[in-house]
Amino acid sequence: MPFLLKSDFQPTGDQPQAIDKLVQGVNKGKSHQTLLGVTGSGKTFTIANVIVKTQKPTLVISHNKTLAAQLYQEFRDFFPQNAVSYFVSYYDYYQPEAYIPASDTYIEKETDINDEIDKLRLSATANLLSRPDVIVVASVSCIYNLGSPVEYGRKVLELIEGQLIDRQTLFSRLTDLQYERNDTEIKRGCFQIKGESLIIWPAYSDQVIRLILLDNQIESISFVKPLTLQLIKQLKPHPYRANIYPAKHYLTNPVTQTQALKQINLDLQTRLKEFKTQGKIVEGYRLEQKVTHDLEMIKALGYVNGIENYSRYFDGRRPGNPPFTLLDYFEFNTSRFKTNGFLTIIDESHMTIPQIRGMYRGDQSRKTTLIDYGFRLPSALDNRPLKFLEFLHRVHQVIYTSATPEEWEISQSGNQVVEQLIRPTGLIDPAISIRKTNGQIEDLIKEILKRVKKNERVLITTLTKKTAEALSNYLKEKKISVQYLHSDVKTLDRSDILEALRKGDYDAIVGINLLREGLDLPEVSLVVILDADKAGFLRSRASLIQTMGRASRNINGQVLMYADSITKSMKTAISEINRRRQIQIKYNLQHKLTPKSISKPIRQQLVNQIKAALPEPIPLSGLTPEDREKLVRDLTRKMNQSAKNMDFEVAAQIRDIIKKLKQ
Repeated sequence: MPFLLKSDFQPTGDQPQAIDKLVQGVNKGKSHQTLLGVTGSGKTFTIANVIVKTQKPTLVISHNKTLAAQLYQEFRDFFPQNAVSYFVSYYDYYQPEAYIPASDTYIEKETDINDEIDKLRLSATANLLSRPDVIVVASVSCIYNLGSPVEYGRKVLELIEGQLIDRQTLFSRLTDLQYERNDTEIKRGCFQIKGESLIIWPAYSDQVIRLILLDNQIESISFVKPLTLQLIKQLKPHPYRANIYPAKHYLTNPVTQTQALKQINLDLQTRLKEFKTQGKIVEGYRLEQKVTHDLEMIKALGYVNGIENYSRYFDGRRPGNPPFTLLDYFEFNTSRFKTNGFLTIIDESHMTIPQIRGMYRGDQSRKTTLIDYGFRLPSALDNRPLKFLEFLHRVHQVIYTSATPEEWEISQSGNQVVEQLIRPTGLIDPAISIRKTNGQIEDLIKEILKRVKKNERVLITTLTKKTAEALSNYLKEKKISVQYLHSDVKTLDRSDILEALRKGDYDAIVGINLLREGLDLPEVSLVVILDADKAGFLRSRASLIQTMGRASRNINGQVLMYADSITKSMKTAISEINRRRQIQIKYNLQHKLTPKSISKPIRQQLVNQIKAALPEPIPLSGLTPEDREKLVRDLTRKMNQSAKNMDFEVAAQIRDIIKKLKQ
């Protein structure tokens, strides 16, 4: 199916010219383009139009899960008939394997996998193997080792109504795809046998496949609901087909497995000799025990936890060769469906590009220590993220989007930037004023009280956590409702603090670096930047512009900077904001456009969502085993539904309650 955009709006302002320029660049084969889009200008809508006009599969990379989830929801709404997928790290909690030599402390790998995100990841790769109209919204985890798409695709089990297939052969094939037999409870990634029915719940789907088998023949194939097994009505061609993709990304090939295990054993013996020569008896013993156990598990089951550390052997890669990643699945997709390449959108590129650059070195440092002390074979180094140059060689055509693109992105784009400075609402960038630091707190209080009278809100940024907390306490003494916000505040609480600000429970929030990208707070009319003239990352040109942008959602938006001098960063940031203001004001005058503050409904607070998701409180001490089981089942359903709705914070809270109940 072609990409079809569903929207109640048409491109407006300078969106049409931005779309045309980007599309022309793609059609001309440009490898790199940069879209400078101010906050609230509709960059996502512009990119959606580019996808429609170019009809290319698209990878969108964001620098954190929360923003990625927002983008996923937006693209899913824009393209309801196409395959929009979400690909981020599937860990709710992740403690990587590590060793600290100074204290002789080994930290075992500990993870808590989010079942819903795991499903979405598998769905993304299944879509890339089966159709061309794919959009994948991903975090930087898309540059990590994923296993070969060729090997993954080779394992696909195609079932057709009327097909003759021996039952045991079918069960064996499902086991090869890492599906587990479970005749008591049907779960994702499992299959169940009931008389003539074979029920399979694909690891990447919300629907269950039911096969009716008669005399080694597939009599019928149907899709049913997981809990009730109620038939889902679908238009079915005849004969009906169903493709079942593997339940895990890391798979072994029986043809190559024998050779791979042989090579692992040879490398183990080589490494043991090295340890013996160096007098490292303990390290050699550790390694021999670990690898021998893993080899036995792979021989017996075809899989072991941590099999990705041996992926180089099964992929046929040489030492040092880059791993297979999601980008290779896109390459496979474009080759199979002849799409003439794929698009890569780097969202908030000023943050995402540095993140991609830094992943490789951090990973290698941790694993080198594990290898030196006998916890892993040297091949573990090849289970890694891509190096930055490897990443650049694997993307076809890139569009960097940001309100503050860095010089690197601009230079890659031939020093040509596509600008999108006009907001559909007519809102202009905030006016900026600079005041001396002498008496700044008393002056700040006056400014806050002005906004309180107008039922507007204030954001204040400081340089340190201690300053943020101290200022919050002082403002509270002056009868101002205020709350601080920094990295020590739990993620769940951060969202609720921001919602409380919108509702008017707080008049102001004092923060550090969390008041930047991704915040949509229409009630905020004043952004205050303390110590604006102090050098550093938090007062760089990009940081200042991003922070000032938080006041651009309100018609009365203003920025107040307290500083005793004007730094180069301040000067360039103010100059850029003023340039944008002039363009926006001119456009509004020419088109007789009256600016309007953005109206955005306030969602239910996450804490209240959790309470709503839970049943009536029951004293844990009074629970019978049956009551406890029933409550766990109920909470598990609610947790899965919350994760499906992208309310991952809610899902995590319910998960923690389930753990307590099980204990």
